[in-house]
Amino acid sequence: MHPAKSVILFTTVSGAGYGLAILFALFDLAGMVPPHPAVSLAGLGLALLLVVIGLVASTFHLGHPERAWRALTQWRSSWLSREGCMALITFMPTGLYLAARLMGKTDVIPVLAGATVVCSVLTVQCTAMIYASLKPVPAWATPLTPLTYHVLALASGGLVLNALAHTLGFWRSDFVDILSLLLLSGMVVKIVYWRKIGRASATATAESATGLGEIGKVTLFEGPHDADNYLMKEMGFQIARKHAMRLRRLSLLWGFLFPLLAVSFASFTQGVGASILVGVSLLTAAVGLFAERWLFFAEAKHAVTLYYGNDKV
Repeated sequence: MHPAKSVILFTTVSGAGYGLAILFALFDLAGMVPPHPAVSLAGLGLALLLVVIGLVASTFHLGHPERAWRALTQWRSSWLSREGCMALITFMPTGLYLAARLMGKTDVIPVLAGATVVCSVLTVQCTAMIYASLKPVPAWATPLTPLTYHVLALASGGLVLNALAHTLGFWRSDFVDILSLLLLSGMVVKIVYWRKIGRASATATAESATGLGEIGKVTLFEGPHDADNYLMKEMGFQIARKHAMRLRRLSLLWGFLFPLLAVSFASFTQGVGASILVGVSLLTAAVGLFAERWLFFAEAKHAVTLYYGNDKV
């Protein structure tokens, strides 16, 4: 599948925003976040900003972005529509949660924090199901796809929250323990996912797609046109295995291992040194997670490519 930059930006940035909102609310319920207005604005305000950036980026891939609102009417059958609806719904409890913290309404904060967590989790789930529900793309049609989206959202959001905690002075060692668990979990999930799609048997072949399997092996004799069409550009993206393996290593190192080392070392340092290490954790994670999401699209093969030369998917 074609790895569109706008969709990569949408899934990674909005995922980090929802992950930040989830962890901020959970840590707040656990008494790990101070009720200071600056902390509230930085944590929840940044979470909402990241979500908005991601949602705006998602419209860039549309032929007519001005018609994006119409997708909201198809929520009964479309995961894309459900994701859009949940994204809008999530703004309500999160915005009220932020307002309650700013005004010191401690009696309603637990309810709004819980609603923020539930709505954010459901939105990430809907986003993941946009891809996991596509049976013609076997690499996506697996329970590992939603699991990956949830874990990476929490890991990236946790890195942002850790940076805010260092900056605003409410950092505690518990953050590193939880963040380390999330980063290691993300690394394991991605390794398992790549092993699964690498070892999975073909769900469809050129023979099954054409119905000519009883005659013998089916191969493409000549293409139906002399230039790439829309289907070949969007669903027939090709990446060499050598380059894919290189990007997988880059994703694991930069997206998980380097941030893990940076936040661990930052916990033993103070001042400028800690700030630099926290910044490194964010920068390396951004590079690694963008590479991971680019591969998520680039390595996926759509069944329609069986009619354009692929022998199996």
